[in-house]
Amino acid sequence: MSATYTILLDELRVAMRLGIHPHEAEPQPVTLSVAMTITYPAAPSADRIEDVLDYDFLRDAIVAMAQGPGFALQESLCEAVAALCLADARVVAVKVRSMKTGIYPDARVGCEIERTR
Repeated sequence: MSATYTILLDELRVAMRLGIHPHEAEPQPVTLSVAMTITYPAAPSADRIEDVLDYDFLRDAIVAMAQGPGFALQESLCEAVAALCLADARVVAVKVRSMKTGIYPDARVGCEIERTR
């Protein structure tokens, strides 16, 4: 019997270039949340990281993206994170949310996507 889990990386805070406006040329605060639905052939029988998806790769890759050239659109950022997750064949679905937290004094603005195999 297969086993399905949802692995969460919630509200990772990074500073990155994200946007099309001149005032967004410098890194700005962004939060990213990711929910990966993962299916294994069976529930892990041992309490060992080798038997499951190690989510460190995801955090490390998002931090590296934040240090890169940036994105014009939140949609493009979310697609890049989703593609990273779906590169692992065990990931059957992913939800990615990005939020710019410093654009407006009274609101956050973001994008959320869901992708499946």
